[in-house]
Amino acid sequence: MIEVIAQHADYCVVYKPADVNFHDEGDIGQGFFNQAQKQLQCDALYPAHRLDKMTSGLVILAKNKASAAQFQQLFSQHKIDKFYLAISHQKPKKKQGTIKGDMAKSRRGAYKLLRTTNNPAISQFFSHSLGQGQRLYLLRPLSGKTHQLRVALASIGAPILGDNLYAKGEHSESDRGYLHAFRLSFNWQGEQQNYTCLPRQGRAFLTDDCQAQINQWLEPELLNWPKR
Repeated sequence: MIEVIAQHADYCVVYKPADVNFHDEGDIGQGFFNQAQKQLQCDALYPAHRLDKMTSGLVILAKNKASAAQFQQLFSQHKIDKFYLAISHQKPKKKQGTIKGDMAKSRRGAYKLLRTTNNPAISQFFSHSLGQGQRLYLLRPLSGKTHQLRVALASIGAPILGDNLYAKGEHSESDRGYLHAFRLSFNWQGEQQNYTCLPRQGRAFLTDDCQAQINQWLEPELLNWPKR
């Protein structure tokens, strides 16, 4: 059963679980989007954006072509603030800051961050120690590149726990990939819209220490973010 976070005349906001493909994948089974179409029984649904298979959290589904086109414009103009949570088992090179660089294809479907900045992926982050070598990240992507946040954290020596593409050894194995779409903020036809979704899955996300810190970040757009 797909969890509906909010309903609007033009769109709905739903929760995507971790380890579910957004689109159908061969004979493996029906993807998240088609499951949502079937369950919500709307005349039409259009994905305003998508999440990687390992990523859980907020997804916007437009209810008509006009709103789908408007969302496409908002996303392309970076007028939708997106905030993610992640956990890594490795200490980063810096505790907060901005990660910026062009991205290029690497091996096995992965990407890598370059030192050039011709058309860069830009990601801001804060981090907080959870003890036992774990660190919680609040991430704000300012661009919309494939695998952007996964590559960004790997580039500072802190790949996401459970990310079997960018983490290595024991850090690639976990009960889930620890990336979660946490909050969406945008202006829709003159009204500010804010949607928040706490992680539902993952032992490391559900510890008391992690939950306490997430509760300190419930309005992330109000934080004093690092310089771009």
